[in-house]
Amino acid sequence: METEQMQRLAEQVELARNEIRKVIIGHEQVIDLALATIVCQGHALLEGVPGVAKTLLVKTMARVLGQPFSRVQFTPDLMPADITGTTIYHLEKKSFELIQGPIFTTFLLADEINRAPAKTQSALLEAMQERQVTIDRTSHLLSSEFTVFATQNPVESEGTYPLAEAQKDRFLMGLSMDYPSPEEEHALAMSMSSGRSPESILKQEEVQVVLSPETITDIRATIMSLEVKEEVVNYMVSLIRATREHEAVLIGAGPRATQSLLLVSRTLAAFDGRDYVTPDDIREAAGPVILHRLILRPEYEMEGLTPSELLTQILQSVAVPR
Repeated sequence: METEQMQRLAEQVELARNEIRKVIIGHEQVIDLALATIVCQGHALLEGVPGVAKTLLVKTMARVLGQPFSRVQFTPDLMPADITGTTIYHLEKKSFELIQGPIFTTFLLADEINRAPAKTQSALLEAMQERQVTIDRTSHLLSSEFTVFATQNPVESEGTYPLAEAQKDRFLMGLSMDYPSPEEEHALAMSMSSGRSPESILKQEEVQVVLSPETITDIRATIMSLEVKEEVVNYMVSLIRATREHEAVLIGAGPRATQSLLLVSRTLAAFDGRDYVTPDDIREAAGPVILHRLILRPEYEMEGLTPSELLTQILQSVAVPR
């Protein structure tokens, strides 16, 4: 692959990063992984306590890509039709008319997705997998760029409905947004004190569109041509299989995780301006791709073992190719 082509790709990604940084302070890795989610045509599960800019990140990315954005607040009384839409009878036209729901967009933020029961959560499954919605036995195509970013609060479980494992597996990655560092929080406070809150910057349209659909298509084509050596593929497969074979694991990462890990690793390598994938790319992508897919055995959870600690053990135990 030409060095110039890779350099141009890295420059385009850096332009997108810079526009997002106008609004989002910190969260550099999450920004890259969220961009990777879009390039890979996947969906992401965002976890973080309230106020760490989960919603703002998705709105900003929609602006940077020049795509429409919708937000749905999931609540216990939310019905599937509130998301997908419904048909109503039009008396004057004497015909049924489709009233599209918020799912007819490009970027959908499913806010606090675990607040709604499984019946409502399932309204997203067909859209996420097939990029289409079926209403009254009629299928309606969504945008080919349709992307779901679903948020969860990791510290609240009262009044929530945990996502089914099959539904979590539909998410390409699980991203965690933590509190900002002292320096980042200071920068945020200084920005606010000068009357330039992140929300006002976005509202005043200071964020520019820098990634067109054509550019994204070119980036995808470039990424798919990246070289992945057989020993790197073997290393990746060994990591995935180790999650199924570990004694502490009840359900490990499935074949969809293998595909996702390869896609994300390729994308991160390309973002870095390289035309080849290294084991470090695999290791960087492993947490976001694998952790939300792991279910530990209850006895190990009672002992305090977490999926993150388990993955660290697996990464240390699987030999890295040289």
